[in-house]
Amino acid sequence: MATNKRPHRTNGFTLLEVMIAMAIFTMIGLASNSVLNTVLESDALSQQRFEQLQRLQRAMITIERDLLQAAHRPVRIEGEKNQIVLRGGANLYDSEADGIGFVRAGWQNPQNRLPRSNLQPVVYRLQEGRLEKLYSNYVDNVVGSEPKIKVLLEEVEDFQVEYYAQGKDTFDGDVKWDEVYTGTELPKAVAIVVTTTAFGKVRRELLLSAGKSSGGADS
Repeated sequence: MATNKRPHRTNGFTLLEVMIAMAIFTMIGLASNSVLNTVLESDALSQQRFEQLQRLQRAMITIERDLLQAAHRPVRIEGEKNQIVLRGGANLYDSEADGIGFVRAGWQNPQNRLPRSNLQPVVYRLQEGRLEKLYSNYVDNVVGSEPKIKVLLEEVEDFQVEYYAQGKDTFDGDVKWDEVYTGTELPKAVAIVVTTTAFGKVRRELLLSAGKSSGGADS
């Protein structure tokens, strides 16, 4: 009795099917890697921008704090007395843009334990793209003494200071600003304009007499 034998078939993938599957997985892997790299780069850029913004905010807060505590106290120039309490203008204090100098109060000295007062002479200037704060331990330093320098912000393109000294006793923003100031009295208001590479122009207006401020930014 004859029997019919069917040919034996093995289950599996052909070489072509394996190659197609490998190509598909390769493309998926490349796409996933590209997406991951984009996400990581975006996160790094966001973190960098956030840190730059924090530095800018800290610098503006420092300037604002000092100006709002500006005191009617002149500083001796080369040991000589004078009556100027605030001086500002282009290229002052070796600045490559505007410079401003004054004395501020509110410098903490708990229980007067430190050999100094609570007054501090400060200068703000721009040098080589750095916004710098210069200060000393004493208002009237020994002739020839060098101030301490603190870099507040880098990658600064311009630093401008404007002044409002005359006119109305109230400040509503609709005023004429002066670019230079030298006076025996503090101006009624000061506008600080910092231009950075990352954020463009940032302007902060401070009312010194009333201690109120308003700010804004132009990109």
